[in-house]
Amino acid sequence: MAAEGMDGGAALTPQRQRLGGAVRAQKRQPRKDGWTRAQEALFLEALAETCNASEAARTVGKSRTSAYRRRASDPGFAQAWAQALEIGYSEIELLLMRAALHGSEVEEVMLDGDGAVKGRKVKRVQNLTVALRLLIHYRDKVAQIRAGQTQERPDSADAIARVDAVVGAVRRRRGMR
Repeated sequence: MAAEGMDGGAALTPQRQRLGGAVRAQKRQPRKDGWTRAQEALFLEALAETCNASEAARTVGKSRTSAYRRRASDPGFAQAWAQALEIGYSEIELLLMRAALHGSEVEEVMLDGDGAVKGRKVKRVQNLTVALRLLIHYRDKVAQIRAGQTQERPDSADAIARVDAVVGAVRRRRGMR
């Protein structure tokens, strides 16, 4: 149901319209089958959990095409979409990092000649391929972090002395000394 405006009528929704090469803004009545704020929030939550636009659209009863069309027409929604994917991919990345560092359990089942289970053995294995790919992916980022740590800290004695010198110069110019 549309919200009411100041004059008692239905509130208008902003919309961009392209005419030739120019884009102009106008207000229109909201569509009855359009996206609500609640649907947007639920879609973005599902997108962050699954990193799958089709699945997220199904969650809110919309089509994938509708979701992509909304992303193309609404810059705020597009930005929230990108943030949701960043959250989702970060979660996947953390899961892979954990598996690369700590390994995963694999159950080995031993059968006798008749095909009956003779014994079970649980092994912890590490996927070094994933670990290597993650390391390569983050090599540049880690180098940047390490380079940043060698820079002077803002609370070092030298930095404080430089700030005090600048503040002193400003005070002298203003005649506040």
